[in-house]
Amino acid sequence: MAEVTAALVKELREMTGLGMMECKKALQESNGDIGKAEEFLRIRSGAKASKAASRVAAEGVVGVFISADGKLGSLVEVNCETDFVAKNDDFLAFANALAGLVATANPADAAALAELSIDGTKVEARRQALVQKIGENISIRRFQRMEAAGKLTQYLHGAKIGVLVDFEGPEDAGKDVAMHIAFSKPRYLKKDDVPAEATAKEREILQARANESGKPAEIVAKMVEGGINKYLAEISLLGQPFVKDDKQTVEKMLAARKAKLHRYAFFVVGEGIEKKTTDFAAEVAGMAR
Repeated sequence: MAEVTAALVKELREMTGLGMMECKKALQESNGDIGKAEEFLRIRSGAKASKAASRVAAEGVVGVFISADGKLGSLVEVNCETDFVAKNDDFLAFANALAGLVATANPADAAALAELSIDGTKVEARRQALVQKIGENISIRRFQRMEAAGKLTQYLHGAKIGVLVDFEGPEDAGKDVAMHIAFSKPRYLKKDDVPAEATAKEREILQARANESGKPAEIVAKMVEGGINKYLAEISLLGQPFVKDDKQTVEKMLAARKAKLHRYAFFVVGEGIEKKTTDFAAEVAGMAR
C-alpha cells in the first residue's frame, strides 16, 4: 500500500473541503491515488448530502441586498442545521449572493431560483456543493423582492433577523424604523391593514372579559373599545411606541422627522420551523451499545 502522507491528506482536503479523517481514509482505500480518492469522496459526499436533506434545518441567516441606487432590494432566508455553520464564511457568501440574484433576476419561486446561475454555476449545484463541503442540510427557504416607491434601507440583527424598509426622508429615520421592526416584529403597517375577522375575534374576547367585571353597560362598552384600540396599536407598526422613545408612536416619530413609510418586510430565521430536540446522553448511550 502506498504511503498516505500528511501532505497528500492536506492536498485532498483543499480539493474537496472535507474532513481530515475522511480524506485519509479515502486515500488509504484508493492506495494513495488522489484522483480515485477524490472520486470516492464525491460518491460518499453525495450520500451524505442525501442523508443530510432529511435533517431539520432551523438555523441559518438572512441575506440582504440593496442596489446602489436604493431602488431594488431583497431578503433571502437560507437555513442550515447548526448555528456554527450559520457563521461559516462560505455559507454567508452563498446567502448574500442569492439575495443579489433574487433582486436582479426576479425569480418566481424557489424552484426558479435554483435554476439560475451565480458566476456560471447553477444555484442548486452550488447548494449541493456546500452541503457536501460542510456536511449539513442547507435549504433556501424563502425570499422577498422589493421595488421601492421611495428608497430602501436595511437592518440586520446578527444575520438572524433581516429587515427591508421602503421610505422617504432622512436616512437615520429609515434606519430607526428598520431597527424598531426587528425589535417589535409588527404584523401590519397600520390599523386599517388588520383583517376585520381578527378584530372581530379580539372584540369577542374583550367583550366576554368585560362582561365578567359586573360593571354598567356603558363602562363595559368603553372597556371594549379601549381594548380594541390597544390591540390594533400593538400589532400595527405605526401605532406602536417607538423603541428609542416610548413616549411617542412610530407614526409621530416619522412625522417629526418629515419621513414617510411606504412598506416593509422582515424575515426571522427559523420562524415557524419545528426544531427537533435530542437527548444527548441517550444518544451517546445508544452509540455505545
